[in-house]
Amino acid sequence: MKVATAEQLRQLVLPGTADLQTVRNACKDLRHAGLMESVGRTSTPGVKGRPVRRDLWNLTTAGLAAAASELGRPVREMGGTARDAAKAGAAHALAVTDTIDAFRQSPPLPTKPVARRTTRPVPERVLPVRPRGLGHLRGWETEVALPVAGTFTTPARGSLRADAVLTAPEDLVPVLFVEVDNHTEPAAVVAAKIERYRRFFGRQVKNDHGRDVPLWSTLWDDFGRGSFPPVALVFTKDVGAQARMNRIKAVRDLSRACWQPRWENPRGWSPKDTEEDGWWDFAGTVPVIATHLDHLRTHGPHGPVWWRFGHSDWQPITEALANTGTKDEYRAREGQRRECEAQEERRRQEREEELSRREAGKWPCPSCGGPVYPGDAWGAPVATGSPCTACRTVTAAEAAETNGILVRLRRT
Repeated sequence: MKVATAEQLRQLVLPGTADLQTVRNACKDLRHAGLMESVGRTSTPGVKGRPVRRDLWNLTTAGLAAAASELGRPVREMGGTARDAAKAGAAHALAVTDTIDAFRQSPPLPTKPVARRTTRPVPERVLPVRPRGLGHLRGWETEVALPVAGTFTTPARGSLRADAVLTAPEDLVPVLFVEVDNHTEPAAVVAAKIERYRRFFGRQVKNDHGRDVPLWSTLWDDFGRGSFPPVALVFTKDVGAQARMNRIKAVRDLSRACWQPRWENPRGWSPKDTEEDGWWDFAGTVPVIATHLDHLRTHGPHGPVWWRFGHSDWQPITEALANTGTKDEYRAREGQRRECEAQEERRRQEREEELSRREAGKWPCPSCGGPVYPGDAWGAPVATGSPCTACRTVTAAEAAETNGILVRLRRT
C-alpha cells in the first residue's frame, strides 16, 4: 500500500485486534526506525457531521527498500514514496486501499491479550464475520506501469498505470487489473483507459526463442480463455443505485469496441441476429467487470456483485470472468447434434431393415390373395401360409355364428 490510515492497516492486517492503538503504536515504531512517516491527514464526516481527521501513513525510501526485501521484489518495482499524495489528502490512494481490503476481506483472528497486573477479567470479544475474500496481500501491486511503448521501468508517453494488479491463481484468478473510479473523471475518460489497456495487451515482443509473445505475458500468467486479461472497475462514489448503474452503462457503451466479441459460425463472421448456431470469438477483447465499493465490502468478491459488460445479470467473480458461448461450447453442441443425428440414422436403418425382412417373408393370402406378413399389426407371429388377418377374422366370425345356430337348434 502506498498510503493508508491506521484504520485501513488494521482492516488489512490485524482485523481481530481489539484496540486500534496497537496499530498506531506499530506505525510509530516504524517511524522511529525511519521506515514510515506521516506527512498528511484525511478528514471524514463523523458523529453529527463533525469532521474526523486521521493521519496518513506512507513508506519512506528506506521503508520501500525494506518492503521490497520482504516481498522478494526489485526495489525499482516498488514505485515512489507517495509523499506528495499524502500531503494532498490522498483521496484516490485511500480508495485503492479500501478496494484492496474489500477484495481481501482479511478474516478477523483472535489475538492473545497481553498479561497485566490487574485481576479484572477480560470480557469475551465477538469477532465480526466477513465474507470470503480473494487472494493474499502479497498478490497485490499498486500503481503498476503498463507501457504501450517503452519499458515497464521507463514507459513511453500514452502509457497508463493500473491502480492495482492482483495475482491469485489459488482462487482461479491468474491476474486481474483493477481500476478505482471516484467519479472525478467523465465516463469517456474511463472508457479511454480500457482502450489503452487493449493497446497494452496487444503489444508483442520477442521472447528468448525469437518468437512474438504478448508483453504482458512476460510478467503475468495467461487465463487460457482466448481473450486478453480482465479489467475490474470499482466505483466508489456514494450515489444512488440508479446513478451507479447509469455510470456503468455509460462506460460500457463507450468502450464496446474493446470488450464486444465477434459472432462467428462455420462459414465465417455473421450478425448475431441470424438463427444459425455459432460462437463468440473473444480474441483481442478485454473482459470488463464492474461493481461498487459498498457492494464489494458487504458481499465480498465471491458474492453476486459483478456486472460483466455484455452480460445481463450480477454474478460472482469467477462466473463473471468466464467467457460464455465459446467455440468449445459450440463444438460440444455440434458433437451432441451429430450424436443425435447418428442415433436417428441408426434407427432409420433398423426400420428399413425390418421392412425389408417383412417384405422378403410375405406370402399371398390363400383366401383373398392379398399380402400376408410374418407378424400382424400387434407383433404377434403368423404361421407361414396362413390367411391374412381380415380373412381369419371373417372365418372366425362365421364359425362363431354357425356354432350359435347349432346350439339354439339343439335346445329346441
